[in-house]
Amino acid sequence: QDAGNHTLLTEFVLSGLSSRPELQHLLFFTICLVYSMTLIGNLLICMVTVHPALHTPMYFFLHVLSFLDISTATVVVPKMLVNLLSEDRSISYLGCVTQLYCVVFLAATEWYLLAAMAYDRYVAVCSPLRYSAIMNTRACLSLVLLSCCSGKVVSVVQTAWVFTLSLCGPRRINYFFCDIPPLIMLSCTDTSRYEKQLISATVLVIFTPFCLILLSYTCIISSILKISSAESRHKTFSTCSSHLTVVTLYCASGTLIYLQPKSSNSQDAKKILALIYTTVIPTLNPLIYSLRNKEVKEVLIRVMAVLMKK
Repeated sequence: QDAGNHTLLTEFVLSGLSSRPELQHLLFFTICLVYSMTLIGNLLICMVTVHPALHTPMYFFLHVLSFLDISTATVVVPKMLVNLLSEDRSISYLGCVTQLYCVVFLAATEWYLLAAMAYDRYVAVCSPLRYSAIMNTRACLSLVLLSCCSGKVVSVVQTAWVFTLSLCGPRRINYFFCDIPPLIMLSCTDTSRYEKQLISATVLVIFTPFCLILLSYTCIISSILKISSAESRHKTFSTCSSHLTVVTLYCASGTLIYLQPKSSNSQDAKKILALIYTTVIPTLNPLIYSLRNKEVKEVLIRVMAVLMKK
């Protein structure tokens, strides 16, 4: 025990998605199926986007996005699947720290990457003649590196803040992975200062990129409306709408989870939202980008044909 006569936590217990025993196997097979679809879909996108026909910045960013989606699902889902079939749902203190760090890093990096993808679309539509010069290989790599570095800073700060709080128990986390809202509910000290800091971080990580994305698409839509060809307008808007769909899904789930971090009444709803952004959205991304993109579909058909011949 520590000086405050509180039990020192060395491990946590994850309550999971549901406490009802009859649902555990159903949830296991459903999530296992979704996770398999996530891996297959995103691995296919990773394979397709290295094809010579798709060597453009947009597909380079899509390649990185798919890698981040695979990583996000892999950080959360395998442990959740094990817990669904096991009575021991414990996770070590270090394991919890690592999982939180990875989840925040990947989520923040993906948000900044989505902003970079919006900038790429802005340059492609509004400055097509200068596109190759602006979005060269160095610029693309710099944007990805900047996204990763920004995500790392956010993750280090948020993880450090959470685990410097006095987490004195109970050690049961009402969630299926280590995330910020359920962890700060274990604190036995006043967390109002941290909650304000978390809201500020949410604004910085989600709303700042969202505002940049919104500004980019305002300019893009303005330019699209000036295109005389209806076919060209439809093709340009179709490419942009895929990205906007993903941004909307992330923004809706992320803000609802982190803007009210210590609201116990909405904990079950937050589990569903967290399941959406860690499991469902990574599965939807390949479908959103491939089904609405003729070039991706054509290359995907070629790749699948080659794989079937082998």
